[in-house]
Parts: sequence; C-alpha cells; structure tokens
Amino acid sequence: MTERPDDKGFTKSRISSKETPASTVPPENQKISILSDFDIYLFNEGRNFRLYNHLGAHPVGDDKTRFAVWAPAAHKVSVLHNKNGWRSGIDILEPQGNSGIFIGVISDITAGDCYKYKIESGFGITEKADPFAFATELPPKTASVVTSLAFEWSDQDWMTKRQSHQDLGQPISVYELHLGSFLKHFDGSFASYEELAERIAEHVGGLGFTHVELLPVMEHPFSGSWGYQTTGYFAPTSRHGTPDEFMKFVDRLHRAGIGVILDFVPSHFATDEFALANFDGTHLYEHADPNRGIHPDWGSYEFNYGRHEVRSFLISAACFWLDKYHIDGLRVDAVASMLYLDYSRENNQWQPNVFGGREDLDAINFLKQMNEEISASFPGVITVAEESTAWPGVTAPTSFGGLGFTLKWDMGWMHDTLRYLSREPVHRKYHYNELTFRSLYAYSERYVLPLSHDEVVHGKKSLVSKMPGDDWQRRANLRLLIGYQYLLPGKKLLFMGAELAEWQEWNHERELEWGLLNNRGHSTTAAFMATVNKCYRTHEALFGHDTDTEGFEWLIANADEDSVLAWIRWGRSGEFAICVANYTPVPRYWSIGVPLQDTYVEILNSDDMAYGGSGILNQGEIPSEDNPMHGKPARISIQIPPLGVAVFYPSQFLSTK
Repeated sequence: MTERPDDKGFTKSRISSKETPASTVPPENQKISILSDFDIYLFNEGRNFRLYNHLGAHPVGDDKTRFAVWAPAAHKVSVLHNKNGWRSGIDILEPQGNSGIFIGVISDITAGDCYKYKIESGFGITEKADPFAFATELPPKTASVVTSLAFEWSDQDWMTKRQSHQDLGQPISVYELHLGSFLKHFDGSFASYEELAERIAEHVGGLGFTHVELLPVMEHPFSGSWGYQTTGYFAPTSRHGTPDEFMKFVDRLHRAGIGVILDFVPSHFATDEFALANFDGTHLYEHADPNRGIHPDWGSYEFNYGRHEVRSFLISAACFWLDKYHIDGLRVDAVASMLYLDYSRENNQWQPNVFGGREDLDAINFLKQMNEEISASFPGVITVAEESTAWPGVTAPTSFGGLGFTLKWDMGWMHDTLRYLSREPVHRKYHYNELTFRSLYAYSERYVLPLSHDEVVHGKKSLVSKMPGDDWQRRANLRLLIGYQYLLPGKKLLFMGAELAEWQEWNHERELEWGLLNNRGHSTTAAFMATVNKCYRTHEALFGHDTDTEGFEWLIANADEDSVLAWIRWGRSGEFAICVANYTPVPRYWSIGVPLQDTYVEILNSDDMAYGGSGILNQGEIPSEDNPMHGKPARISIQIPPLGVAVFYPSQFLSTK
C-alpha cells in the first residue's frame, strides 16, 4: 500500500499505533493522558488497531489505575467501583478535548478491583461495563475487573516456527471444541483453564490434531449462546479462570505442539443493557436503523461498520488476542450475514447501497481492513471465514479485490456429504453427484472441510447417529466419513465427540462422554481418528496440495451403480497416493489405474479390525500390472472394504518414512 501525507501532515498507513508521536496535551493534564493526538486521529479515522493499549483500565503503579472510555454523547462520566462504594460523583473522568474520550487516574484502585462507568448524557443515565475490560466478574455478575496482563511465556519455540507450521503446504487438522462442555467437574461446575489445558494436550495431542479451535472464549452472559452473544471483546470468559490462566492455557498447548484458533464474532453482539448496547445513550456501536441494526436471525445488534471508531474497536479486538494471547488464528463467524444488506430480510426490510446493490460496502471494507492488518502485523496467523454463500474471492488477496481470508469453510461439502451418508446404502447410487459435485468448485477458494458443532445440535443428531444401519454399520459409516474428509483436498475440522462415536447429539450442559473410551465399540473410533491424523501428517501427498489445483485427480467418478470412488492425491515432491472409497456394505474387488510401475502398500484401511471393522484388508505389497487403465500406464488389483476407505502408496515413496 502506498503511503502519503494527508493535509494534516500525518502519514496514513494500515499499521496504525505501534509508534505514535508525543502527546500535545497541555503539561498539567499529561499525567492522565493515555492517547496522543495522533492516536485519537487514527481512532477517528478507523485506523487505530491497538486501542487496548490506550482505552480501558490500566494499573499504573501502587494503587492507581488509568481509565479511558469513549462516550461522545456524554457530558459526565464517573467510575463506580468497589472501593468508593459504587457511588457516582467521586471519581470523575475528564474529557480529552473534543475526542469523545473521557480519561483519568484514580487512586486506591488496582488489579482485582471491580468497576463500571456511569455515563450521563442528554439521552439519560446508564451504568456500563468497560468495552475494553481485560476481565469481568463471573456471570451473572456484570462488572469489569481491573487487570494487569503480565505473563512469562515459554512458547518461544512454537512462536518462532509458527509461520512454517501454518503454511498452507503443511498439514492442518483442527479439533473444534467448546470449553464449557469438553470437561466439567462432577458437580457440573466449570473446569479451570489449567485442567482444560492438561486434558486437551493429552487427548487432542494423542489424536494427532495440529490445532484446536475454541468456540468463543470472549466473555458472554448466557452460557446457552456458546459464546456467540459477546459482551466482552477483550476478556476471556471468567467461567474457567483469569486472563493470566488463559494465557497459561495457550502456552501449555503451544508447548504440546498444538496451535490455538479462536472463534471471533464481529457480525453481531449481545443486547444486554450493561454492555455495548446504547452505550452512551445513543446507538454508538450499533446501527440506529433497525433494518440494519438488529440481526433478524438472532435478535442481537449488528455493528455499524461505517463508523470509523467501530472499525478501530473491532480490528483492535481481533489484534488483541493475537498480540497479548499468542493466538494463532481467528475463525470469523457468520460472514455471510455481514456481506449482504438483505441477509434474512424481506424486501421492505433493507435499502440498497449507493450503487443499487445488496452488498454491505461498509462490512466489506471492514473485513478487508481487518485481514490486511492481521497479515501485515502477525505473519503466519490464519483467518478463516464461515461464509455460506458463493461470494467470490473470500480467500483472494485484497489487492486482487478479495476479502483476504486465509481459508474458508466449505459448508456445501459438509451439507452434501452428510446428506448423502444419511441415506440407506441401497439408495446412494441415485445421489452419487452429491459426492462428485464438489470437484466443480474445489479450488475456487482455499477451503477447510468442516464437520462442525452446528451439525450435531438442535435435533440434527450426532454424526454417528445420522448414519443408517445397525450399530456396526453406523460406526463404519462414521469412519468412512472421516476418512473421506481427510483424503480430499482441503484442511480438516472435526467437532469434539465424533472421535468417541457419541450417540447423543452435543449438549452444552454436559461434558463429553469420556466413559465411552472404556467401550471397544467407541474406543476403536478414537484409534482410527489417531491413525487418520498420523497418516495425513506423515504422507506429503495427502496435504502438500491441499489448497491448489495440482493436488487431486479423479480415477473413478462414474461408478454410481456400485457407489465407489477412486482418486489420486498428488504431493509437491512428486509423491502420490491412491485413494478409494466404497459407500455400500458389500466388499468390492476392483482394478485401479496407477501412474507408476511399482509395488504398492496399503497405508490406511478403515475396515481394519483394530478400528472395529470386518478385516477386509490388502496385506503385503501389491505389484502393479503393466496394463493401462483409467488413463494410467499400469494398474493394481485391490479389495475395497465395505463402508470404508483405503489408501495405497508406492513403495519407493515409503522408504524414507
């Protein structure tokens, strides 16, 4: 991006507040000044992306804390806290010029003390939690907590190598989880961040996943929202502990070689009166127009992306977790609802943009700006869009007109595949295209193949319970689903519980059914999950071209009568793997074309008895025949397991494994 001086003599840049000029606040007020004139200028321009260093509550020495809050409609702001008996008119903040920001240093309040702002304006009087609070009281209490973010990290090895770990040419497999229901105490209370870190490191690490993705950890008042109705964009939920303990959580997973991705929700926010809603008596963060300000699906408020200060707030929130908590990626929720003015709205509930279209130009600019800032300031961090439409260029660079995300969830694949596998095998031949359709768009974006929390809740059943047949067939279908997911191009995501073959759908009120690991019918599914991850991470052909066109080639995509598929996965070094899948309970004996004369070894078979299968395997080395097939110079003859997948590697590529 070309930089140029503007008419005030400032240089405009995407990277806004790493260095700022000295404050021009008069000397008598400098002791309470938190923001320089340049910081405020950038804030008003929508380009101050480190607001958490300036706004909010910051301990500044023995029993003193600096406070700063943006409330432009206010004529008086005071801090209510446990040390002054929650009384107004005692600790009053002063306006900083015409910025709309009120600031002050208050004595006898320090880390651990609780506070709120009392905001008085011509529109009334409100008591609000701090939008920039680093910690909060345990819900249902709603006060903010003064916090000093100080932690001695020991994840230097991970952070040094993170950019190479998260390169798209490397394996990325994500275990999606909800902290509140992954693990609970016997009395139903929440596990601590420390307890969660140890269990996740053991379980997820043992299964071989490269990353975890946490449903939103940002503070939220209602547990039933799973974190998607956020009130504290800079505070990890106090349900599991303190900010320091959440830092320790991330540090522990990094030391175990597991990256951490957070769900981030800039699409809407909770309407609770103590938080952002009508913050200074006006629609400060949300649109005043209810046709743009209220989300039709969730009844929550939508951010006003056209307001520069709101963009500064949201992008600062995104950067905060990457900066202060060493987070490795953000998955942005409900992107489609941000992109379209008419999303879930009737014709009389929205207005076209200035060009007469349905696109929300302000939201588009916000998403581009956010991804540009993250890319520039946090190399190697990934951003993932949950975008459910065919919006073009979600993962294209912003310089080419794209939104700039690293990856996008392939929700079409998820829905098509689950719909196909929920059918009785005898009917699957009539719906074969539900499996092959993805190849028409597989490289239109850089995709994650998700099997997410949304598909195992609200009456949709758990993954294994969606499957037809008896218990054995259901578990075989589940292994087939997971194997198929891992053998296709794209990064991988699986929601917790699938590896246990849980019969019950997810319920945030209870923890995972850990006792199932004592039952062979379920523990074998976990064993298969670990083997699939190991296979994926070991063999470069299965991940090297996950997101580009050179990684995939059909061998058999027209065997609808037998419900069989076969394809090649190509690696960057010339390695390749032959992958086959059989969607019926009948074993098949087929010949498959291969591109190389060699002996082949079966490196994965979901029907192995070790995983609860029937044992239809291809043991030993399989010699190729000098007989062309499927456009290839040679062929191999193999057994394709019932309701299963199998993978074959040329022997010459296994010598170095």
